[in-house]
Amino acid sequence: MIYTVTLNPSIDYIVNVSQVDLGKLNKMENDLKLPGGKGINVSRILHELGIPTKTLGFLGGFTGDFIKDWLINEGVESDFITIQDDTRINIKLKSKEETEINGRGPVISQEEANRLIQQLERLTENDLVILSGSKPPALPEDYYQQLVKVIKDSHANFIIDTTGEDLMASLPFHPLLVKPNKEELAELFQAEIASMDDVLGYGKKLLEIGAEHVIVSMAGEGAILFTRNGIFKGESPKGTVKNSVGAGDSMIAGFTGEYMQSKDPIKAFKLGIASGSATAFSDDLAKNNDILSLLNKVEVRPI
Repeated sequence: MIYTVTLNPSIDYIVNVSQVDLGKLNKMENDLKLPGGKGINVSRILHELGIPTKTLGFLGGFTGDFIKDWLINEGVESDFITIQDDTRINIKLKSKEETEINGRGPVISQEEANRLIQQLERLTENDLVILSGSKPPALPEDYYQQLVKVIKDSHANFIIDTTGEDLMASLPFHPLLVKPNKEELAELFQAEIASMDDVLGYGKKLLEIGAEHVIVSMAGEGAILFTRNGIFKGESPKGTVKNSVGAGDSMIAGFTGEYMQSKDPIKAFKLGIASGSATAFSDDLAKNNDILSLLNKVEVRPI
């Protein structure tokens, strides 16, 4: 089973306003409420691709119920820890420029945090866990490291999609995949990424430290896959970008779903790019037909 973990999910409240006048009454043209959270996005795409998945994490209050009900309606299996505090709301204000106001996240008690660890203690060597996104401030600083240790002690595998110290500390445990973008790669090594040679050098370093596969996403420039048998450049299909939210999560879902079936990182990379591109061209996360229609348009070549 592929499990995803979202420690700080949200309702993403998307509001479209033609002109924003600060300090005055503004009327929205339309709005949209969607379940937010990187792991949740990954599970939604895996479900679209027909791959068994279950999403884990913390949900609470009426906002948590909204997310839970949405996933039930889509048929996405979940087993969230119910917490006392409310799941956060993130505001995406779209006008001439896009402004985001993200909630900090709920208070999570030690007992609630321990319950997720206990869930992961039941994993087996046939399971894979995808850890995605930020932690709410209430969780311990080393909470991701605690989760990684439990996963490895259970002989399961894991993918981690986060930044900074949490990502670096996970590398000696050999994640199946890490997926920084160029900016996150620069932050991780406290270095300037000014050329493709820099991308290649630091991507290889992630392999040396312990990652099994690395994808460095570069927005419109495509993505680079690093494996122990070679490095590959992937070109994204052309299309009109409507939505950058969830594109990276969709790439991880596509890669993971294909890799767990074929163990072929090149095929997995292609489906990852197709999934990420299809979401970028959609208002919400991509649908199965959108992804498959782009698959033959993805070009991957060795570097």
